[in-house]
Amino acid sequence: MERSNNHLVIMAGGIGSRFWPMSTPECPKQFIDVLGCGRTLLQLTADRFKRICFPENIWVVTSEAYADIVREQLPEIPESNILKEPCRRNTAPCIAYVSWRIKKLNPKANVVVTPSDHIVMDVAEFERVITSGLVFTSETDSILTLGMKPNRPETGYGYIQADLGFASARNKEIYRVDSFKEKPDFATASRYIQKNNYFWNAGIFVWNVSTIVNAFRVYQPAIAQVFEQLMPIYGSEQEQEAINRDFPKCENISVDYAIMEKVEEIFVLPANFGWSDLGTWGSLHEHTPQDAYGNACIGKNISVYDTHNCMIHTTQEKKVVIQGLDGFIVAEKNDTLLICKLSEEQRIKQFSE
Repeated sequence: MERSNNHLVIMAGGIGSRFWPMSTPECPKQFIDVLGCGRTLLQLTADRFKRICFPENIWVVTSEAYADIVREQLPEIPESNILKEPCRRNTAPCIAYVSWRIKKLNPKANVVVTPSDHIVMDVAEFERVITSGLVFTSETDSILTLGMKPNRPETGYGYIQADLGFASARNKEIYRVDSFKEKPDFATASRYIQKNNYFWNAGIFVWNVSTIVNAFRVYQPAIAQVFEQLMPIYGSEQEQEAINRDFPKCENISVDYAIMEKVEEIFVLPANFGWSDLGTWGSLHEHTPQDAYGNACIGKNISVYDTHNCMIHTTQEKKVVIQGLDGFIVAEKNDTLLICKLSEEQRIKQFSE
């Protein structure tokens, strides 16, 4: 497998509304140092691929409003690799656009598509899994998705049902996908994890660029037509103007519905590298080191007394003192302070409005 054929696509257009007030529409969570480690989630995502692909083969698809932030945070990637969507149209049009754009440059490209706001604890294992997947898709016309081994009945993720009786001849850790399952209720999720062939759908895909382009042509001809006809102008001065005009014509549809649930040759690589989609304050609490009383604190000078099981994120305050809270989120950003029960965090979207 030729490393120069490896490309990375980072989808960075989300607005992260469940992480308010830390995440705002002006600066969503993927552009924030959420973990307090000195790197933003977007930067950590790019860092994980340092040994897999060259900086000039990293693409970020984002909203026009965030292009400057991306440029600032990933100065090593070419400016022309920051693709600007004029409006939000879910993941299928986003992936179609960047796929045709890469195909024009390199029809042999092998592509990993990943969200920009997930975390991975075991980067070495992540590298191994991705490399194994890239070898597989460089030799086959298959679409590969990563399945995370579940450790609890999670209702916030979709699931992938694998056919563990059918391993690929080329790679014994890759299996055929039986079906994709919507986010389940708790009883269904509990049933899934008692079986060993259900995995969380991490939204990380690996494929050869010609495989995905052909899949769009077959299953989403209207979307394919939009980006196919722009082939002559990709990489030119006219590209953005044409995208601004034609991108909004695409259907608002996820790549799961548009492609994954329809294609024949689809496989899953079950993996375990400490993954989280970091979708909520609760999941951040779970993935941040905690003190003896279950408090996760991110910020410069935080003191807690008689306080348990709290998620405290106050990176702009000089000093924070908290007494007597149990099971709360305390989060502050740009003159907005949120104090909310962790158990009520699904209401944060509503509070932010």
